[in-house]
Amino acid sequence: MKALLIYPRFPQSFWSYDRFMEIAGLKAVLPPLGIITVAALLPQDWEIRFCDRNVNLETDADWEWCDLVILSAMLVQKPDFHALIKKAVRLGKKVAVGGPYPTSVPQEALDSGAHYLILDEGELTIPQFLEALNQGQEQGIFRSLEKPDVTQSPMPRFDLLQRDAYLMMAIQFSRGCPFNCEFCDIISLYGRKPRTKEPSQALGELQTLYDLGWRGSLFIVDDNFIGNQRNVKRFLRELIPWMKQHDYPFTFITEASVNLAEDDELLQLMNEAGFYAVFLGIETPDQDSLQVTQKLQNTRNPLIEACRKINNAGMLIYAGFILGFDGERAGAGERIQAFVEQTSIPQPMLGILQAPPNTALWTRLQKEQRLFDDISHPTGDQNTLMNFIPTRPVAEIAKEYVEGFWILYEPTNYLRRCFQQCLSIGSLERRKQTMQFPLGKGLQLVAQVIWHQGLRRTEIRLQFWQQLWTILRKKPQVLNMYLGLCAAGEHFWEYRALARKRISEQLGYDPMQVSVLSKPEPMLIKS
Repeated sequence: MKALLIYPRFPQSFWSYDRFMEIAGLKAVLPPLGIITVAALLPQDWEIRFCDRNVNLETDADWEWCDLVILSAMLVQKPDFHALIKKAVRLGKKVAVGGPYPTSVPQEALDSGAHYLILDEGELTIPQFLEALNQGQEQGIFRSLEKPDVTQSPMPRFDLLQRDAYLMMAIQFSRGCPFNCEFCDIISLYGRKPRTKEPSQALGELQTLYDLGWRGSLFIVDDNFIGNQRNVKRFLRELIPWMKQHDYPFTFITEASVNLAEDDELLQLMNEAGFYAVFLGIETPDQDSLQVTQKLQNTRNPLIEACRKINNAGMLIYAGFILGFDGERAGAGERIQAFVEQTSIPQPMLGILQAPPNTALWTRLQKEQRLFDDISHPTGDQNTLMNFIPTRPVAEIAKEYVEGFWILYEPTNYLRRCFQQCLSIGSLERRKQTMQFPLGKGLQLVAQVIWHQGLRRTEIRLQFWQQLWTILRKKPQVLNMYLGLCAAGEHFWEYRALARKRISEQLGYDPMQVSVLSKPEPMLIKS
């Protein structure tokens, strides 16, 4: 079998870092870990070609060569995913699809012409698919109610990647999350019992990346790295000596729940292992909204104090915030802005609430008949209006979102938070460095940052040099981190205009130009 594995393109989004990638000479932030794990589950006698369309496009020769096209996608990749299915069918190729998007909404992949739907987790459903192929079946849907033992998951095919095109490499340690946030599809996809790999297994993946020559930052892509705290501590205790033995070749970033701040031992272990940053789902400082959405782990301790504690443990904080929860009071956007200023979180991901398919929120809104047509309404991006009828005016939410995003990413505000966050990071004595850039890319990135912010942008030029000089004097260990955050600003200063444009198109007017009180309720959102 000749299989062409294709990963669809992402649209420009908060996390695409388009201008950052351009000035750094890179193509994409992260490699697609899921589909290269699928590659490892396929028979060894198959011929495989892999293409990440975010890095390079496949060729006509690739299409002509293959017998089978395999696609994996998240919801935000929907347009390119469907275009690829239709192209494959048009060329007479068999198409197999999987990943979070078709798992959640299988009918849409069938409607585009996919022959095989390999849903849920591939360790259990790819063997079903391979058996069907052996039996000559022309189509099929393969599912599993059980969750696989990830200690049996194979080594991803890191060798298939054009590694020098990515900002970071990626591994996975666990799947699933113990919490019950109403809007989150992770628990519907992967369950509430976190399943972890063995420490030796994860270290084997790191050793493979090391042997392939990777040096730099590495994302542990778990949706909640600390979901199983006992096992993550086992891993960290083995990772620390491995890192020392290999002269600290990587620095790590991951995602975790805010209760990370409650475990001093875990913070210490992550610091010693080389974790320089963590993404937290803070969502909102409004306690009543956290209760409504069942994000109870965020209500146990003061959120500002939790952020400070994680900073003190040596980690930069990235964080997600959401507008549009049921019962949300007016001014939620301003309260998020105030929280961000108090914590100096450099890159707050502000979004509008979506109800992803099959989540508890989706099910509740469906029963309440408040859910919009899921096919025609755009979903999956941070700057899309909600796909349901909210409890306060859409215009009010949209205005708070656009104004909040615009103010948070005003260049002087953004650079000030980057500076303050870097200075607030503690416990760096054991650390060689923080954020790392891929080999050969660091000098280009620094030169570009100095050109754009130290010379070209007159409105921030003085601020940039003053802050850079203070970093060099007071905390040179965070220089890479500071310059990396500065470079990312080039992306966000463009993206905030795109976010405003997208919301304005959906509303039919620019919410920043119209008083909420003078505009009728625009419940008929353009789809």
